[in-house]
Amino acid sequence: MGLKEKIEEIKAEMSQSKVKSHEELESFRIKYLGSKNILKELYQDLKNAPNELKKELGQSINGLKQESERAFEVFKNSIGADSSNKDKQAFDLSRPAEEMALGSRHPLAVVRNEIIEIFNRIGFTVSEGPEIEDDWHNFSALNFPPEHPARDMQDTFFIEKGENEMALRTHTSSVQVRVMENSQPPIRTISPGRVYRNEAISARAHCFFHQVQGLYIDKDVSFADLKQTLNYFAIEMFGEKAKIRMRPSYFPFTEPSAEVDVSCTLCNGDGCNVCKYTGWLEILGCGMVDPAVLDAAKIDSKVYSGFAFGMGVERIAQLKYRVGDLRLYSENDIRFLNQFKSAF
Repeated sequence: MGLKEKIEEIKAEMSQSKVKSHEELESFRIKYLGSKNILKELYQDLKNAPNELKKELGQSINGLKQESERAFEVFKNSIGADSSNKDKQAFDLSRPAEEMALGSRHPLAVVRNEIIEIFNRIGFTVSEGPEIEDDWHNFSALNFPPEHPARDMQDTFFIEKGENEMALRTHTSSVQVRVMENSQPPIRTISPGRVYRNEAISARAHCFFHQVQGLYIDKDVSFADLKQTLNYFAIEMFGEKAKIRMRPSYFPFTEPSAEVDVSCTLCNGDGCNVCKYTGWLEILGCGMVDPAVLDAAKIDSKVYSGFAFGMGVERIAQLKYRVGDLRLYSENDIRFLNQFKSAF
């Protein structure tokens, strides 16, 4: 049988094909459009055809291929329409709707949004900035001396060293520097975001985590203003019985500085294994903005003063939901995340 006769035979066979089910549709596809379809044999035979007939036969084979593709689409749409009609006929309009499975917010997102909402109520706006920062915004403008350990590779993920030093930000205080550079007091803002530290991953530490840094600059801002602001936050976040205490500490960009503890809400300050029987849990660091930081941002430190604070979102979530392992926040275990559906 010649090649022309084979083409006509396959064409006639295709025209008589009847497809009424998905199984028959798949058989049609494999036979005429699959990786080993019968049309490929025609292309092989075309190589041996006389040169004067190759153009005509090649066009016939290409036309046959296009016709098989059109036939497949017609059959496919026909079966889809039939299935749709059957579904419509079988659908019971009086049947109760199926319950939709809702997702859940990540616990860190829940706590982050709650922190933002609390500070929004007392006039703090939200500021954001880049996660890749230069040395000025991440260190120098915040009064970090050149020999400070935080500049060492053991704490910071450097992207570029040398004259134009770049690194993954180690805190969101870099955002506060940008705010001070581009606006004038009064400034009242918080800076939530992800930060990075070159630390070993464990149940109590991770190489990335989330912070919320706060900044308030105006005339006659005092340490008493800072304490009342943080006392308000503790009560709103942990309940009316929450109390705070402040311990002297050191940060390069604040002076004086303090660590802030909140009374343990699990034992009401009586002492338990969570608070290590002290009745207190550390939640954040804070202090009055160092005049050198204000002057670096071209804000007159003789006229304005301010306070700053910073907290870890993971730490607050750990206290709020009693999560003992920081790694759970980033492992995407659906069993862990499903526990927070009520907080959606």
